[in-house]
Amino acid sequence: MTRPIRRVAVLGAGVMGSGIAAHCANAGISVLLLDIVPPKLSDAEKQVKAARDGFAAGALAKLLKGRPASFSHPRNAQLVTVGNFDDDLAKVAGCDLIVEAIIEKLEIKRDLFTKLEAILGPDSETIIASNTSGLRIVDMMVGRTERFKQHFLITHFFNPPRYMKLLELVAGPDTSAAAKARCEAWGKDALGKGIVWAKDTPNFIGNRIGVQSMMTVIHLMLEMGLGPEDIDAITGVPMGHPKSATFRTGDMVGLDTLGHVVKNCYDVLVDDEDRATFATPPFLAAMIAKGQLGDKTKGGFYKKVGPDIQTLDPKTGEYRPKGGDEAIAKACKAIAKLEDPRERIKKLVATPGVVGEFAWKALSRGLAYAARRIGEITDSVKAIDDAMIWGYNWELGPFQIWDALGFAETTDRMKADGIALPASIEKMRAAGAKGFYDGNRAYDLTRGDYAPLPFDPREVTLDVMRKGTAPVLKNAGAEAWDLGDGILGLTFKTKANSIDADVIKMIHEATERAERDFRGMVIYNTGEFFCVGANLFGVLMAAQQKQWDGLTQMVHGYQYATQRMKYAAVPVVAAPYNMTLGGGLELCYGANHVQAALETYSGLVEVGVGLIPGGAGTMNMLWRSLEGVPEGVDVDTYAVVTQVFKNIALAKVATSADEAKALGFFRNTDGVSFDRSRQLHEAKQRAIGLATSGYHAPVPRAYKLPGENGIATLKMMVNTLVAGGYASEHDAKIANKLAVVLCGGASGHTRQVTEDEILELEREAFVSLCGEPKSLERMQYMLMNNKPLRN
Repeated sequence: MTRPIRRVAVLGAGVMGSGIAAHCANAGISVLLLDIVPPKLSDAEKQVKAARDGFAAGALAKLLKGRPASFSHPRNAQLVTVGNFDDDLAKVAGCDLIVEAIIEKLEIKRDLFTKLEAILGPDSETIIASNTSGLRIVDMMVGRTERFKQHFLITHFFNPPRYMKLLELVAGPDTSAAAKARCEAWGKDALGKGIVWAKDTPNFIGNRIGVQSMMTVIHLMLEMGLGPEDIDAITGVPMGHPKSATFRTGDMVGLDTLGHVVKNCYDVLVDDEDRATFATPPFLAAMIAKGQLGDKTKGGFYKKVGPDIQTLDPKTGEYRPKGGDEAIAKACKAIAKLEDPRERIKKLVATPGVVGEFAWKALSRGLAYAARRIGEITDSVKAIDDAMIWGYNWELGPFQIWDALGFAETTDRMKADGIALPASIEKMRAAGAKGFYDGNRAYDLTRGDYAPLPFDPREVTLDVMRKGTAPVLKNAGAEAWDLGDGILGLTFKTKANSIDADVIKMIHEATERAERDFRGMVIYNTGEFFCVGANLFGVLMAAQQKQWDGLTQMVHGYQYATQRMKYAAVPVVAAPYNMTLGGGLELCYGANHVQAALETYSGLVEVGVGLIPGGAGTMNMLWRSLEGVPEGVDVDTYAVVTQVFKNIALAKVATSADEAKALGFFRNTDGVSFDRSRQLHEAKQRAIGLATSGYHAPVPRAYKLPGENGIATLKMMVNTLVAGGYASEHDAKIANKLAVVLCGGASGHTRQVTEDEILELEREAFVSLCGEPKSLERMQYMLMNNKPLRN
């Protein structure tokens, strides 16, 4: 056990410093954010504290406006206090951790550390961390006392800190075990980061391997006479990398930032055998000199001109229409459709012609480079793989790619190509090792044998949790598994975990089985999205064929599947993440509790396809908003109905679990998992906790709703939007039907309206909209273009 870090000082309010401050606030940690006094203040302004805090205050204001948002909810900014170095530096004495994030100049950092040591004193337990990306601890610690050195280490976040999982930690020769443990616990447990311990070498692990890979690709492009579009086709999804691939990623990161890291590598890595790879090509240097820095300057490797995208031609330095080799694009598009990244990469390298040749050259050089870095930047192949997965969003790390291609054959092919491999790889090959990974073991190249991988039981996967068992229940759309400890796990198998008839059937059956043979149930899905809602294609086909009875039956089935869970005798916990839209959020409403990933994007967005929520979502969003009203309070429900109406009619999407709580999509008592890899464990523990603490199903409630007056008022609001050109006539038709449901029908104000009554209204509105030609157009357009149609 380590003492938690409850207050952090971040020194330097630039992009990284302010981002770190915001994510600490997301985790409920109070932050002191300081920067220099603006140098160009007038004499009068120098006397005003707010003006002296201008840089830090400006950074905080920028955080609140930025997209993607650094705060998981704007109210988290309340935990950040701004100040300046001249007036407020002494306040760091009350902090558990100080994160230095100022300019990358050694003397300026040393001067700051001198001041910090004087403030903290000889008995302080405060940890001091630098977010440097290129300076070494031994150089920064010149002149510092032993005690200061014992409490000093490097915390290297990746940008943006909220979204990037990787946190590289680097200890100095004098860093105490207690300081390391406390900082690791803060990063992992509080912030949800994936921790990789790196050695004190330039650019550590992620950027050392990632930049070498990127620069290898750029040099190969020039060598083989290809264009940026060709390279991005090859080095994106087919290679197990993000869709942004190489050059689009460069534009997003900023070519000035890339150029700085590349130059630092070239200047510092004088003994690196691959140093020439870090040399900046003339065309890239020219782009940086011209200010063609990517997205931040509206032009980098790619530039948008009107509706068209142009590409920078590295041969001429001029922009040209985006094109690329059609054969390369076609081959890579086919490979990208393969689901398993291992199969994709194997197929890519095996592709005849320039695609396979380029992929092999790029990958083989990068894999060999990573192997040669073992012992220098880390002793662990797993650390390098984790760094690339968490810091660069690769699907597989270098050594996992090597295994996917076949360790022995890949090694032999590299040797045949004259690629230099370290002696440790030669020994591994001679020993007959099958690959770098063997179950829960990884090959230790420093000692020449397999060693157990460290395992955090909180990071258990669904495959491990259900290993060696058969599904308790199974059909074409979903399965239910015994997760141990009396918990049943329900998981979907449909595309994008969408909801179809099989899923609905399984919800009913799994809930019944959980009540009979288990003490709780967890809804946990795998894949990119938790649940994107109903199978829209099935709804469209039924509507086009005018199968109204079948549609009504389907809607009724899902409504009462969610209701069945809601009133189950055992607790049901949903574990949403990423896209949790439409029926996906309705599924969460049916669960008694939610354990959401922080990065959960949720909302009832059915209006985008011409419908209203039909799986009890309309009713449950309203009921969820009203459940905090004590019984006996004569409350005017119109204000609540209006807000729920806006959330649904405007297809409001919460961009985090915290925002979903604020909007009433989730309860304030629901859990949030900062690390998705721990979500299954945490959801299961929540179910166990509920089951062992006297859980009882809730009792249904009824409410007096606005009725005909509310309907009329909401219709006036809608008509105003139509008159102003902000909504179409079909938007109004959908909204008016929604108003009737939320107001409990025309007589909703005359009595306590029950859930069943609202569900009937919801069902009627949903099915009637399925018969509207413009709703059918919206559904068709969404299926064909993956974006909504406004008609």
